[in-house]
Formats: sequence, structure tokens, C-alpha cells
Amino acid sequence: MKMSNEVDLGKEPIGRLLFTLAVPAIASQIVNALYNMVDRMYIGHIADVGANALTGVGVCFPIIMIISAFAALVSMGGAPRASILLGQNNHKGAEKILGNCFSALVLTAIILTVGALLFQKPLLLLFGASENTLPFAMDYLTIYAIGTIFVQLTLGMNAFVSAQGFSKISMMTVVIGAITNIILDPILIYGLNMGVQGAALATIISQAISTIWVLKFLSGSKTTIRLKKVNFKIDAQVLLPSMALGIAPFIMQATESILVLCFNSSLLRYGGDTAVGAMTILSSVMQFAMLPLQGFTQGGQPIISYNYGANHADRVKKAFKLLLICCLTYSTVLWALSELFPDLFIAIFTSDPALEEITQWALRVYMGGCLLFGAQIACQQTFIALGNAKTSAFLAMFRKIIVLIPLIYILPMFIENKVFAVFLAEPIADTLAVLTTVTLFVFEIKKVMREMNERKVKA
Repeated sequence: MKMSNEVDLGKEPIGRLLFTLAVPAIASQIVNALYNMVDRMYIGHIADVGANALTGVGVCFPIIMIISAFAALVSMGGAPRASILLGQNNHKGAEKILGNCFSALVLTAIILTVGALLFQKPLLLLFGASENTLPFAMDYLTIYAIGTIFVQLTLGMNAFVSAQGFSKISMMTVVIGAITNIILDPILIYGLNMGVQGAALATIISQAISTIWVLKFLSGSKTTIRLKKVNFKIDAQVLLPSMALGIAPFIMQATESILVLCFNSSLLRYGGDTAVGAMTILSSVMQFAMLPLQGFTQGGQPIISYNYGANHADRVKKAFKLLLICCLTYSTVLWALSELFPDLFIAIFTSDPALEEITQWALRVYMGGCLLFGAQIACQQTFIALGNAKTSAFLAMFRKIIVLIPLIYILPMFIENKVFAVFLAEPIADTLAVLTTVTLFVFEIKKVMREMNERKVKA
């Protein structure tokens, strides 16, 4: 079945499919990251108050990440399930998932908006706002919270565009928002003298335009599955399995804010502001460096999900192997660059000698486990693509909550260099997570292949 005017997920060569779907996904990730950086650059250069304004907006980001995580909870589970049903030629079932997820995203947005507006002050204080930065943080978050509906629908519905194989349309959703935001930022921040409120309004307007784009596409004639009012009524039997599968990406995103708190509190205690500054650079490098991996998995997910639903065991196996090779190759290159040339990354963020000195050795330690991290990402995301909610949720919790966060506090008890011990928690957690994930995946993929072959024989 021809899935779109771009690709045929069930017939085209796997290599061509992964390239066609992954390249726009990687481009989307990078464009999204770049326009967030531009956003911060504009805010940081506001006359007289730029530093406090930038810090205030920075305090909002953990809350924004949690809001985005709820979009992943609904859509990142619903989209793979829709792909699986499309592989089974069950269009009505896939459209029902799409409609239910749309309603769930709207309902979630309303709840999050009310919660953010009512509890924004205590939340911002919890994440580090001070007397000087709190007013800027509240100005930004108030407007952002009002536009939560657009954030939820853009992120959530765009996942269903990617799930059908419309990689270019999915990329355009991000590009349209990015360009709009970059254009509006200077106009609203400086031209209309709105400051931080202008930055928030620019973000919300750009998300609103992206929402219109993606909803128009999903309601039009080119999409394989369409938004229909008849599917908007929430059915627990449809929505709950989707949300169960979305728990893993939800945990991965939502716990980032908790992780930042844990790292920063320990580093502040043992190494002061310089150590916290180094951690800021390390996390920025890690987040930006992981974007291509996320793009590869976004490209691989619809291929694996669709062919799993269609009982094409050989194509599922080929898609996973190619995804694994791509992810491992990239993570190996990233590891080598981090260990051999850490200054390449550090120079982007700072020229301060003291900060450069600690960040140089810290980066080598922190990125020490990313050599095999490609296997972790490829296997964990394939669990989601195959609809395995329980294992994917466990693995998401295992690395960060069960292993990494406890290690941040335990290792300094046994290692003399406390700052080194905190940074060492990351590669140890990465290594344990890779070993656990790969072990579970070996058993799971054998089971999946056997079940698919049995279904094919029965059919």
C-alpha cells in the first residue's frame, strides 16, 4: 500500500526509506534547537536587564520540558500504534487513535494551562528563580501557559504525520514555526518593547501557525488517516494503550528537569558555581549531540511499526539492523571527538580559563559512556515501535531514576574527588543501561520474530 507521495513503508528498500525519513527528522531537530538558541540570544541582549531576563527564562525551561513531555505521553505512544494498525490495513482503527489522541491533547492542555497559571510562582522558585529573576520568569511563563494548547497540538499531531511517512510535511511543521519565531522575536522584543513577554508571544504565535499547518494537513486529502469528529469521543480501550506506550518518552523528557536539579545541587555543594557552569556546558553538548540520534529513531519508527503490523519480519529485522548501525556509528564518532578534541565543544560556550579547565576533563568523563549509547537509543526506541509499553517504560526509568540519580549522591561518598565522582555517574549509568537494554532486546526480538512468523503462517 502506498503510504504517501513520499515513501512506501511496506515495499521500498529499507536503506532508502530510512534515509528519506531520517534526514528531514534530523533537520527538524537541529532547526528546533537552533531557533531556541536564537531566542535566548535575543533575550540576553535586552538593554540593562538582559542577564536577569535570560536567567529568568532559563528557569522556565524545566517547566516547559514537563509540558512537552505530556504531549509525548499521548502522541509518542499513539503514533506507533497507528503505524502498526496501518500495517494491518486497519485505517479505521488508526483514525480512531488519531482522534482520541487529539481530544486527549486538548484536555491535557487545558489542565496544564490552569495548573501552570495557578502554581507558577512556587514552581519557578522550586527551579531556582530568585528575587531578581522571578518577575521575568513569571512574565514569560504566563504567556507561554496560555498558549499551551498550541504546543500540545503541534508536538502531538506532528508525530502522526511522521508515523505515516510524511517526513517532509513533518519537517515543515518545525521549519514554519522556527522561521516565524525568528522573524517575530526582534519585532516584539525590541520593536514593540515587550521584552520577555514579546519572546513568549513570538513562541506562541509560531506554535499556533504550526498547529494550523499540521491540523490542515491531517484534515485534508493527502493524509492517509484523517481527523474526524466521530473519533473525538475518548474511548479508554483506544487511548489508554497509547498512553501506556507513551510512558517511556514521557519519563525520558519529564525527568530531565529532575536530573538537572540533582546534578546542580551536588556540583554546587562540592565544586561551586564553576562546576555548575561546566555541567551547563556538558548538558548542552549532550542535548545537541543527541539530536541526530533522535532523528534516526524518528525515521526508523514508522518503518518498524508499519512492517511489524504487516507481519514483514525480514523488513523489521533489516530496519532495526540499519538503525543500530547508524546510531552506533554516530555515537562512536561523537565519543572519539569528545575524548580527543574536547576543546572543539568547549570553545562554543566559554572562553573563561577556569571554566575551560574543569570542563575539559569533565567532558571526557561525562561522555565516556556514549560510545555504546547508540545501541541504547536504537533498542529502546524499537521497543516503542513494536508496541512494547512495559519494557520501554522500565528502561526509561532504569537509566535515570533507578541508576543515575542515586549514583549522583552515592559515588561522592566513596571517591575522594567529589566533583569527578558526580560526573562519573553519567558514564556508569550509560554503560549499565546499554547492557540491560541490549540483553532485554535480544530476548524480545527473538520472541517478536517468532510471533510474526506464526501470524503470517496463520494468515
